[in-house]
Amino acid sequence: MTVVDDQDTPPPAGPPSRLLDLGLRLVGAIVVVIAAVVTGVLELLLATVRVGGQLIGVSAVLAVGANIALSWFAYEAVGRRWAVALPAVPWFALMAVGAIRTTEGDLLLSGDNWVGLAMIVAGAMTFAVMGFRQILAPPHTLGG
Repeated sequence: MTVVDDQDTPPPAGPPSRLLDLGLRLVGAIVVVIAAVVTGVLELLLATVRVGGQLIGVSAVLAVGANIALSWFAYEAVGRRWAVALPAVPWFALMAVGAIRTTEGDLLLSGDNWVGLAMIVAGAMTFAVMGFRQILAPPHTLGG
């Protein structure tokens, strides 16, 4: 006896074409680089936030959380272990630029700002740990 299904089910979708896959990976890489720049700028701006005259360290916490999310998204979007470098490189570049005094004397991160130093150390360690986890992780297998 044959069971007939009254619902029209579409045929199973085949794997995406190689060009579409490459395009999506490229878009993911661009998104993660832009997100790293945006979060890096936000962290630099929040490094001087004070409550009651005291630095509160919100940018260091944001650096850890954002860098974990960026590293995870980079790997998921690009599909390569080296993708953790995509958000790390612009983030480190922004931190370096933020620590350089301009000709007018402006400085985003000074040596006496413990939050800025904690943000740089915490953010760098986060990228290092996420990169190390990618090195140690077993390769992805289809269907598993």
